[in-house]
Amino acid sequence: MAAETSIQLTQSDELAERIRARIQDERLTDGAFFMTEADLAEEYDVSRTVAREAVSRLVAIGLLEARKRLGLIVRRPDPLRLLQLGLPSLFDSDQDIAELSMLRYVVEMGAVDLAIRNGSDEQCQQLCELAQEMETAIRSHRPEKISELDIAFHSLLLQMTSSTLIAGMQRVLVNFFDTAYQDYQSDAATGERMIWEHQELAAAIRDRDSNRARTMMQMQSRFWLDQKPTDSK
Repeated sequence: MAAETSIQLTQSDELAERIRARIQDERLTDGAFFMTEADLAEEYDVSRTVAREAVSRLVAIGLLEARKRLGLIVRRPDPLRLLQLGLPSLFDSDQDIAELSMLRYVVEMGAVDLAIRNGSDEQCQQLCELAQEMETAIRSHRPEKISELDIAFHSLLLQMTSSTLIAGMQRVLVNFFDTAYQDYQSDAATGERMIWEHQELAAAIRDRDSNRARTMMQMQSRFWLDQKPTDSK
């Protein structure tokens, strides 16, 4: 029985990949009708169980939508939603946390030049104002406000790239690290470092100084690249 289940799962994975490739090759757009589950099983010569499992995999990633009495509808997956849903399962692995830290580093470092090139003067001013608000929050010992402003600061920086995907990915990652490292701004020395780094980074972007902005981003990133989750259980 176990061997039979294993074979079905393998067949389902293979079928799911064939369906995905077909949707891509035929350039089926969001909302297009694909076929019914019964038609799928017949056309690909598989059992209804295998077809159902394959469809469930593609529904889970947002590529298909199953509608009663209609069939399977092609959908456009949301990569940000998938990332957001998958991140909580990575809390228990230090290796995965390290990988996500490097991903955040790459996203933010790569975004600096785009933010400088595409960001408006108004956005640059907003970035500086957020850095000033963060100083007030840190000196007032308001952890929740610090977290809120830090997310707003980095989210605005990524919005300045003019890329919806980059901005959305950044917000997902920053929210994740805010949860994983809940006490990262607890001591005075860390607070002073945060004030200086955020203000210097904002000023460098405002001045359209790519080299200085990248240097400040490297300094700011070094802290959380070396961190471990506060509670990995």
